[in-house]
Amino acid sequence: MITIETFVHILDLGGTFVFAISGAVAAVNRRLDIFGILVLSFVAGNFGGITRDVLIGAVPPAALTASPYLLVSVLAGLITFFLYSGVDRLRTPVLLFDAIGLSFFAVAGAQKAISFGLSPVMSALLGMLTGIGGGMTRDLLLMEIPQVLRSDLYAVAALAAAGVVVIGHMLGLPYGTSAIVGGTLCLGLRYMAIRHGWHLPIAYLSAQQRAKNNSPDDK
Repeated sequence: MITIETFVHILDLGGTFVFAISGAVAAVNRRLDIFGILVLSFVAGNFGGITRDVLIGAVPPAALTASPYLLVSVLAGLITFFLYSGVDRLRTPVLLFDAIGLSFFAVAGAQKAISFGLSPVMSALLGMLTGIGGGMTRDLLLMEIPQVLRSDLYAVAALAAAGVVVIGHMLGLPYGTSAIVGGTLCLGLRYMAIRHGWHLPIAYLSAQQRAKNNSPDDK
């Protein structure tokens, strides 16, 4: 029977591969060389987990001590480098895989935080951070506003998944059950956001007012 630790490790590696591909695609789109592509692959796939491990005191972080994390990131980068046209044609499936990776990282990150004795609220927040940290670091290296701060229900979906894991733990439910429910919720929210453009309210009124105040016609 698979233990919780093994299950979390599998989720971590699965999320690492998916996010590493997203980092490699972003690097290719910005015309980075192969070294830059591999760096962005590693950053996108691992920095969320590294940040989580540092914050909870699980040092050195697993991504820096266990070779599978590096190998998975390099494999994703090389696949994207040599087969970019094929990966790019799968843009919508890649978005869905990205949602799956977000689900993996959010539930795995929350469970790891719980196992280190963090409070429910902090465990949920660290689960979210595990899911969005790599993408945020990737975008900052590319000098862009992080997509997780402007993408449709990205961070919210990760927080919802992590929250389900935390609530399940508080209710004494098996981790596998809460992970499946939380991951499914995260995936469902991201799918509906991608397909139907769901997003949180944006300050349109404020932006419109500023534009009106700066209009030449008012001078």
